[in-house]
Amino acid sequence: MTLKLTVIGTGYLGATHAAAMAELGFEVLGLDVDPAKIETLRAGRVPMYEPGLDELLARHVEGIEGSTGRLRFTTSWQEVAGFGDVHFVCVNTPQKHGEYACDMSYVDSAIDTLAPLLTRPALVVGKSTVPVGSAARLAARVAELAPAGDAVELAWNPEFLREGFAVEDTLRPDRIVVGVRGGTAEKVLREVYAKPVGDGTPFVVADYATAELVKNAANSFLSTKISFINAMAEVCEAAGGDVVKLAEAIGHDDRIGRKFLRAGIGFGGGCLPKDIRAFMARAGELGADQALTFLREVDSINMRRRSHMVELTREACGGAFLGKRVAVLGATFKPDSDDVRDSPALNVAGQIHLQGAQVTVFDPKGMENAARLFPTLAYAPTALDAVRGAHAVLHLTEWKQFRELDPAQLARVAAERVVLDGRNTLDPERWREAGWTFRAMGRPNA
Repeated sequence: MTLKLTVIGTGYLGATHAAAMAELGFEVLGLDVDPAKIETLRAGRVPMYEPGLDELLARHVEGIEGSTGRLRFTTSWQEVAGFGDVHFVCVNTPQKHGEYACDMSYVDSAIDTLAPLLTRPALVVGKSTVPVGSAARLAARVAELAPAGDAVELAWNPEFLREGFAVEDTLRPDRIVVGVRGGTAEKVLREVYAKPVGDGTPFVVADYATAELVKNAANSFLSTKISFINAMAEVCEAAGGDVVKLAEAIGHDDRIGRKFLRAGIGFGGGCLPKDIRAFMARAGELGADQALTFLREVDSINMRRRSHMVELTREACGGAFLGKRVAVLGATFKPDSDDVRDSPALNVAGQIHLQGAQVTVFDPKGMENAARLFPTLAYAPTALDAVRGAHAVLHLTEWKQFRELDPAQLARVAAERVVLDGRNTLDPERWREAGWTFRAMGRPNA
């Protein structure tokens, strides 16, 4: 008998996982407590921008013409409990307000609501990013609350999605990690992921704690690599070096690699910043805080890049922002997304605005979300409109279409031809040939 799957929480992670599991051939029921979100999903639309996800969803949502009908959505916990053999918990784990620690209230609530309804054998699978030790605690909670007792197991299966590539990362992941504690959990998850494993994806079986730590460690390593190259950019600026050439040279060493070695205004989003802070907080609780003190500097370097871009912009505006117009290209924390959570681009734009400049933002997908977060900024319908009358142009999110802009066309509408590349992806020579003063973080001025 083919397993029936449920997905609890239909945000970015949950909506992607639900659609991908339907694509793999399973009947899937997604749950969310937000009726408006459920109605949107039932119409075959997702409440966020993720390339390919709308099409994948529409291919499987019940009631859409031509769909497989394998994917449905509900607000009923009873329906979920009665339907599913495997329940994936994909709810959010934000940073606690005023603390570094992770807020586990959504995960705890999901388990406390689902478990008392499980009257037959089932597997509950956590996918949310949680502090190490959470799975063991939640397994005990499931055992205490589930009427089916030992017939309900818990496993941890961390997600490794990259925004902009989430569909690909779910259907063809570079690894699958499962934390289990005996029983049938491993067998069931091998059945769920039979297709990607059959196509060559490594399947790593670990204990609960290790599975939880894999996600924490991966995000900490990536954050460290980004902050390392940004620290090198600071040294390059002081010494007159070129961080782009430096990154190219060390990236040829296959022990280092070239990925995540682009200096700029640093990382943001809903994962890396809050995950490394939660990891530090949890290490402190475990008495291992000294092991992760380096992450404080990683975080500090990252935040410092934003302030540095503000200061570079102030210099470009003649030492003061009052009466100056600044164009900001990019609002999202990365391209191919509409996510503005902890966005370095939007943070820089906001700081410059608060310090007296008129700031106009353009982003291909993130304008609506940005305007909700920073309603006092101005927003333009095109990059050309954003640049019109600007005394400085800031490139802060590395969208492909920004690399393809015509510097000569922009030069005709700008008040002053000054561009600051906060992502080191623009071609300096192309902009300089069009008459622009070009400045990039960690690179010589000419």
